[in-house]
Amino acid sequence: MTKVYIVRHCEAIGNVKRIFQGSTNLDISETGAMQLEYLKKRFADIPLDKVYTSPLIRAYKTAEAIIGYKDLKPIPEKGLIELDGGIVEGKPFKETFNSIPGLADTWDNHPEDFAPENGEKMRDAYERIWNTVKRIAEENSGKTVACATHGGVTRCLLCRLLIGDITKLSTMPWSENTAVSLIEFDESLNPHVVFFNDVSHLPKELIPVRSRLSSFMSGEAK
Repeated sequence: MTKVYIVRHCEAIGNVKRIFQGSTNLDISETGAMQLEYLKKRFADIPLDKVYTSPLIRAYKTAEAIIGYKDLKPIPEKGLIELDGGIVEGKPFKETFNSIPGLADTWDNHPEDFAPENGEKMRDAYERIWNTVKRIAEENSGKTVACATHGGVTRCLLCRLLIGDITKLSTMPWSENTAVSLIEFDESLNPHVVFFNDVSHLPKELIPVRSRLSSFMSGEAK
């Protein structure tokens, strides 16, 4: 049995400022740094053979926390990077999504059709993410590895494994920062989700309340 832990990065500046982070390389927040201390404790006694990471700093620092004091180094893996938002990349959600008719509705209710100009199509990311995780599992047969990645990546992967239909992506909840999921693969690379989006290692005060895009764009969210 091959075990692959999927871990969303800790809170980053873009999460706080409501920026479409995507492939923008923004650093972690103060809350994110505290989250990583709890994540480090969670993985302290979990044997790991390798730890892969999106090359972005918020994921890389998360990978370092997963490793803790183990004699390992994060392995950058481009296939674990977040979707590139193209024309909305690195910009405030409210400002840019309001300026493009229909974009907010697509992001909230039909994310499978999200295809920003000059960016990556969600459908392409959906395939890229699965192919990357499957390859990592195949290359580490019988081992236990972890992948530090992103919210969109985790959501696409879990939608495929738990629902099996990208058109249902909007029904798949977002993971919290540092949420942990575990996927086991048998010898034939058949996946089984043992648990997903678990943040039992975090105290409640380190789990910021997030609203759907439609809420904070209309001013309903605080």
